[in-house]
Amino acid sequence: MDPSRLLGTWDFHREVRDHRDGTEYDASGKAMFTPEGDGRIRWAEEGTLRWADRSTPVNRTLFLVRGPSAAAAPPSGWRVTFEDGRDFHPWTARPVEHACGRDLYEGMVAPGSGSIWTIRWQVTGPAKDYTMVTRYSRAE
Repeated sequence: MDPSRLLGTWDFHREVRDHRDGTEYDASGKAMFTPEGDGRIRWAEEGTLRWADRSTPVNRTLFLVRGPSAAAAPPSGWRVTFEDGRDFHPWTARPVEHACGRDLYEGMVAPGSGSIWTIRWQVTGPAKDYTMVTRYSRAE
């Protein structure tokens, strides 16, 4: 999926299941994809995370980046980076991995239709053991 097709606002719904203790989390909110002057695409999410009888606001910012630093990326040449510029993973519909300390994120972007797409992560290691699925749908 060409990241330029993501420009605009998307609704997201995220389900997280912690396999260590069985806790289930649910997050929903808005994801905004906006072009930056340097060619990057800002991916900013704001929403609410809920579990049991609790809730808290959540937000994060990632970037979709294309260029020389993405030379090893799949044919699209795009990568996802954290807000501080650290590399996260290639932007591809193929399986990807990201080491976070001794924990491993194994994931995949599933393009879906033009107005719906999904990201799935299986996270395992000494500090983490959870599954996370986020569904994005074009906001109306």
